[in-house]
Amino acid sequence: MAWVYLIAAGLLEVLWAFTMKQSEGFTRLWPTVATLAAMLLSFVLLSWAMRVLPLGTAYTIWTGIGAVGAFVVGIIVLDEAVTSLRVLAAFLLLGGMILMKISSSD
Repeated sequence: MAWVYLIAAGLLEVLWAFTMKQSEGFTRLWPTVATLAAMLLSFVLLSWAMRVLPLGTAYTIWTGIGAVGAFVVGIIVLDEAVTSLRVLAAFLLLGGMILMKISSSD
């Protein structure tokens, strides 16, 4: 169940990064509320996952899902640039997350 919590926490990190962008520096009420709610729930789920998973594994996977997810959302939703170096960086992050999962005993 820890992995389910961790993946959900990572997806919520993507959500709060997106809604933070939409909040325009916390000047728009509902995106700000969504950001804070997603942050809180993401942190709670991460803390539950850390009851079982090692700190390094949990935190790396959480931030990796957030980073790669925000990259993908930026491209698909916000029409951000797709360059070969940015795509390579995302694949390297994904590879690191896969290696962390493989190396984890849980």
